[in-house]
Amino acid sequence: MRAFGFLSFGHYGGSPAQGGLSARQMLHDAIDISVGADELGVNGAYFRVHHFAQQSASPMPLLSAVAARTQRIEVGTGVIDMRYENPLYFAEEAAALDLIADGRVALGVSRGSPEPAERGWESFGYTGSTDPRGADIAHAKFDAFLRAIQGEPMARAAEQPYGAPVQPGQGLRIEPHSPELIRRIWWGAGSRETAERTGTQGLNMMSSTLLTEATGAAFGDLQAEQIDAYRTAFREAGHAHTPRVSVSRSVFPIVTEQDRMMFGLRSGDGADQIGIIDGHRSTFGKTYTGEPDQLIEQLKGDAAVQEADTLMLTIPSQAGVELNLHILESFAQHVAPALGWVPNTDGPVQGEPLS
Repeated sequence: MRAFGFLSFGHYGGSPAQGGLSARQMLHDAIDISVGADELGVNGAYFRVHHFAQQSASPMPLLSAVAARTQRIEVGTGVIDMRYENPLYFAEEAAALDLIADGRVALGVSRGSPEPAERGWESFGYTGSTDPRGADIAHAKFDAFLRAIQGEPMARAAEQPYGAPVQPGQGLRIEPHSPELIRRIWWGAGSRETAERTGTQGLNMMSSTLLTEATGAAFGDLQAEQIDAYRTAFREAGHAHTPRVSVSRSVFPIVTEQDRMMFGLRSGDGADQIGIIDGHRSTFGKTYTGEPDQLIEQLKGDAAVQEADTLMLTIPSQAGVELNLHILESFAQHVAPALGWVPNTDGPVQGEPLS
């Protein structure tokens, strides 16, 4: 494990008198957790994106604020739902964020997960999908986004152009342009087929928190097979750079008696779960809870954690800044070093060389 960060779902809501968070408090907490994580040497601050729900959405303002308040930590998403995005405006925002963050960006993107709204992307004005899950428009938009961030002309200059030193009919790219942004785009993959497509495209891969298959194999083993398929496709496509792969896990180290009181009951969660998502029998990863030596042994036995270069810890973000920083600090001090991690002092990690 070369890097670890936190993945926040950004939940809010409920009665403030009973500890419920407002959207404002959730966003400010997210910034403060990120600042504290940066001081601890944690490698990344990543946020889920959901629409029509009391969770994080429209991530660019939050990521920009985190980037402006931190020095080394990578800022990113896990994942942006392309069904809801204008690909060219997203390209402008992503490039601006990459420039603000001096390259400390890891933008996870995907078709999108199941959601509360019925074809909610149509309420955003994106109609025309013939797929009940909207995968057709998501992939078409993502292709346009990739072309835009790589500087391809996306419009032509007017016959009498106004406001820019361009020639009539000249091809115009999206501005601003960040030349290396393409190396910081990740696709969220929930199946082997998607992993192979991601490798062929030369993108980084975020292996999903669930996989749309259930063979009886352990979740970590299924993910390791997915990672191997991704890297094989990446290599066979002839890409010259080195990719990155992340997996996410819920991990709660018990290092104090308070931890034992708060997280000890989670020790029964240590089994994969099977469910139905989008009509597919799917596998969800288990929660790891225990004392550091137990966690080290368990995570060393998790094939996907060993294969990936980046581990994202899903955190109970609604529990407040102090508790979440305690979880991250406990993992950083008592577990991560035994997995090969060293504190971040230089900025984002580079891709893992392919063997």
